[in-house]
Amino acid sequence: MRHKKQYEAQYEQFLGKLRRAREEAGLSQAKAAELLLRPQSYVSKCESGERRVDVVELQHFAAIYGKPLSFFAESDG
Repeated sequence: MRHKKQYEAQYEQFLGKLRRAREEAGLSQAKAAELLLRPQSYVSKCESGERRVDVVELQHFAAIYGKPLSFFAESDG
């Protein structure tokens, strides 16, 4: 069970980075969704954790936010 809690904490960190990357790119959820050719609710659900983000989707987010994939995997310490 401890491993699962650690995994959840790491995913929460990832979600924060996903949101931060969008904000640093100066994009609203609506604009990010437009660039991804998705509805705004897609971005919202990804950022809230309601929808899991797979690696291919992450590549698309990284591209529109101007971040390397490593940005999302780096530990905050």
